[in-house]
Amino acid sequence: MKIMTVLGSPKMDGNTAGALAMLERELGAAHDIDRINLPELDVMGCQGCYECQKKPNEASCVVRDGATDVLKRIVDADAIVYASPLFMWGFASKIHAFMERHLSLVTGYMTPQYVSLVEGKKAALLLTCGGPVEGNTEAIQQVFDGFTGYAKANLVGKYIVAGTTTPDEIESKAGDIVKKMAADLVG
Repeated sequence: MKIMTVLGSPKMDGNTAGALAMLERELGAAHDIDRINLPELDVMGCQGCYECQKKPNEASCVVRDGATDVLKRIVDADAIVYASPLFMWGFASKIHAFMERHLSLVTGYMTPQYVSLVEGKKAALLLTCGGPVEGNTEAIQQVFDGFTGYAKANLVGKYIVAGTTTPDEIESKAGDIVKKMAADLVG
């Protein structure tokens, strides 16, 4: 199985990166893991020009930055894991901008010509946050539900590692969560 993991945290060695690395280890060598580190890429948000809507069968975007090639790689994946820390009840800015660019993967929304280049692909959210799940993560979960619904992706789940304020806490708090996530992704 080809699984793309997208690290959306601005910290390459923070909580989210640690939890994502645990997931990748759990998935093991039996799967082809393609890791994208958004902090290393220049990624802009959607410009709202809708030029991409003129090409329904390709991942196309007029913005030329680090996201363009990654979007094409997403189309080739069987599953995509979006990993982000919770920032102000939402996604970190780089992964938010990257997710906006998924507009180029969907055309004809709400018409008979509705096509998604990621239709049926497994998608999952790996979220880390310093606070609790309740009263803290509802907004981001709702956004991810809408995002996967719009893309016609197969939402595997939303996996939240809560109460982590330092990378040292990841090993003890994320273990069972990433094991379940790995099983759900490949199951």
